[in-house]
Amino acid sequence: MVVKVFGPDYGNPKRVLVCLIEKGVEFETVPLDLFKGENRAPEFLKLQPFGSVPVIQDGDYTLFESRAIARYYAEKYKHQGTDLLGKTIEERGLVEQWLEVEAHSYNPPINDLAHEIVVGPLRGLTPDPKLIKENEEKLGKVLDIYEERLSKSKYLAGDFFSLADLSHLPMTQYLVGKMEKEYLIRDRKNVSAWWDDISSRPSWKKVVELWPGLY
Repeated sequence: MVVKVFGPDYGNPKRVLVCLIEKGVEFETVPLDLFKGENRAPEFLKLQPFGSVPVIQDGDYTLFESRAIARYYAEKYKHQGTDLLGKTIEERGLVEQWLEVEAHSYNPPINDLAHEIVVGPLRGLTPDPKLIKENEEKLGKVLDIYEERLSKSKYLAGDFFSLADLSHLPMTQYLVGKMEKEYLIRDRKNVSAWWDDISSRPSWKKVVELWPGLY
């Protein structure tokens, strides 16, 4: 069965798309317009009761939450495509550690920035300069920690590309693109080199080209 991925034009589903491409898993996409409320349609809520994207359908199996989906496919196809989990239990621990950092420390301020600068104006809202400044500062502190970490290893979990790095791609693309906050990456030598590396992967280039979304 071909995997169905709902909502490819938005940030979080792209985390799933790039994972599937890295793993060489065949899939098809199902567009959804969140601004028109298509994610609130009864048939979609049967798949995702919270009304958010992504959702995948893999035969009779349905799963939502992008990081959970990425972990699922990285494990299911561990010996196919790019190994995104590490070769030892210690490497796997570091992958999981930095995935948690991305979800709980990196994503919140960058997500708030995206809502203020990109999403809000599309809904007719005026950006709040104070909130923008506060979240830039929060994100900067996180990136300072990344700068130190990346002075010791090429990627976050070690010297191998993993889910920990992959998970950063969608929102960082917003940051350096429509949000015009690329300085937060470029002002940090090691972070800048890391971003150039992971964002130049053929899998990510394909995602951005085929499903540009709000970028």
